[in-house]
This record gives sequence, structure tokens and C-alpha cells, in this order.
Amino acid sequence: MATKDWSLRVRRIIAHIDPALMTGILLLMGTSLAVLYSASQENIRVVGSQFLHFLIGIVIMVAIANTPPERLRAWAPPLYAVGIFLLLLTLIVGQSSMGAKRWLGIGALSFQPSELVKLALPMMLAYYFSQVDDARLWRPTVIGFALIGVPFLLIAKEPDLGTAVQIAAAGLFAMWLAGVRRRWFIALVLLAAISGPVLWHFLHGYQKERILTFLDPQRDPLGAGYHIIQSMIAIGSGGIFGKGWFHGTQVNLDFLPEAQTDFVFAGFAEEFGLFGVLLLMLTYLLIVVRGLVIAFESRSRFGKLLAGTLSLTFFLYVFINMGMTTGILPVVGVPLPLISYGGTAMLTFLVGLGILMSIHSHPRLHE
Repeated sequence: MATKDWSLRVRRIIAHIDPALMTGILLLMGTSLAVLYSASQENIRVVGSQFLHFLIGIVIMVAIANTPPERLRAWAPPLYAVGIFLLLLTLIVGQSSMGAKRWLGIGALSFQPSELVKLALPMMLAYYFSQVDDARLWRPTVIGFALIGVPFLLIAKEPDLGTAVQIAAAGLFAMWLAGVRRRWFIALVLLAAISGPVLWHFLHGYQKERILTFLDPQRDPLGAGYHIIQSMIAIGSGGIFGKGWFHGTQVNLDFLPEAQTDFVFAGFAEEFGLFGVLLLMLTYLLIVVRGLVIAFESRSRFGKLLAGTLSLTFFLYVFINMGMTTGILPVVGVPLPLISYGGTAMLTFLVGLGILMSIHSHPRLHE
């Protein structure tokens, strides 16, 4: 009898796992382990550590998938408040590294509060706009911009302008899906364009250097432009079918910096070529499209807004990483989702995917 009850409980847990999303996740995880094994010169410790990160992340993702959206909705305001508090605390007692305070330390552990905000802000905006009768009115629009503006300014103050812009973009996705008038977004774009020359003077030296290097990597080929130049060489040398697993010269000869983290895509493209890149992009597309379908099928406004925002945000991170490694975007330190080595960002992605599964597997949400 106990065995039967245990089996039934396991089936109930598994029932909340979306097959399409899980297929994409497992494909990316397998790719990550293979690429990291090559990029680390066959260092089994790196692969083992990443595998452990994946196991922990999957357990947490499954737990979130089995959490009813009503509970996630109730968590939104306190999570947002905790995120803002932790960002303030980071500015005061955060760990400094290269002139920036982005990490909080608790004993031997350290984490970036901005990772929490990446989920808390979309949840908060979905919570708020799910209760608004007409998002086109000026008052909910101003409140929405305020909810985005507070974490944006706190993260930019660290300074971490790249992450601040990414989080703001996620918030704008939520407001767009909520039905905020398009003229607000047009005005925001015009304001950013007009104030660009003024904002330039408030940027830190390394931020200006990144923009200048993006415009002309050859201006400092052995310094600021080295990363992107070597990345583009690796991607271009991969050709159609790549050089083969373990045969990427840019990685194996240590020409490509950050080959396990931010520039892992360049190493992948060198070894597996255009064919491998297209398969990788199709895998990401599977996850994004499935997330948008979940948003479309959700019966609640909260579920639609949150699922749609998380799906578009996931696509944004993929686009930014591939864009910066190919030279079409400035280098901002964004990992390739579920491929780059690391635990914190990977956990954030898996929690977001767990939320998508929760919204899909719990269709009834009373608002």
C-alpha cells in the first residue's frame, strides 16, 4: 500500500512537468556538459560541478512547477519587496569587486540580489496589471514605470548598467503585454535617444570603453577589443560543420577568454559550426515558442502576463549573449542560458521555466 501511495505521488509530481519544455531543457543541459568538457580541456571537475548545479536546479524547478499559480501570485509583492531591500543592502554592505558592489555574502555563500529581481519584477508587474481594469490609463502606466524604475536605478548604481537594462526590458515586456498605450514606449525611446549625449558623461570609464570597443573592436585589439575579436575568429573559423568536438583551436590554445562562461557560444560555434548553431537556436526556439503558447492558453490574466514576459525575457538573454559574441551588441556579461558554466544565473532560468510549467499544469487560477 505504501509503495502504491509513493508511486501515485511521484506520478502527480511528474504530471506537472511540461514535456516540450523539459525536452528543450535536457537538450541544452547535455550540450552544456559536452561543450564545457571541451572548453575546460577535459576537466571532469568542471563538468561534475555543472552537473550538480543542474540536479539542484531541476529539483527546484520541479518544486516550482508543482506550486499552484495562486501561491506564486501571492508571493509576488513580498518577493519584490525583499528584492528591493536586498538591492539597498548590497549598496551598503555588498562585496566590492573592481569598483562595483553586486554581491551579498552570507557566510561562505554569496549571491547577486539582481538575480532575484529578474523574477520578482515580472511577477510583481503581472500581479499588479492582473488587477487593473484598463492598463491604457495614465495612472497604472506611471505605477508600472515606477515599479521598473526603482530596481533599475538601484542596480545601475552598483554599477551594473547591463543587468539594469535587461531587468528594465523584462518589465517593459510585461507592460507591453498588459496593454499599455504604445505612445508611452515611443516616448521612452525618443527620451533615451535625446538624453543619450547627456547620459554618456555619467557612464563609468569601463562602460564607455565597452561601447567604443563595440563600435570599433580594432581600436584596441590586444586590450578591450581582444575578447570580441577572438570570439568572432572562433565563430567564423567554425564554417558550416565546425572543426569537431575537442578540435577548437581558439579554445584549446587559450586564445578565447571566458570560454566556459560568457563566450561559451563562440567555442560551441567553432567546434560544431553553422549546423550546430542552427540546432542550438531551434532548441531555444522550442522553449520560447512553448512558453508563448502557455501564455496564450492560460485562462488567467496573471498567467498570461507572467508566462509571456518570462518567455520573451528568456529569448532576450539568448539574443544578447549571441549578439555580444558575434559583435552586433556590446559585451555586457550575459551568460548563455543553460549552457554557460555557473549556478546562480542557471538557477534563475530554471525557476522561470518552472513557473511556466506551473501556469500550464494548473489551468484554474482565481483572480
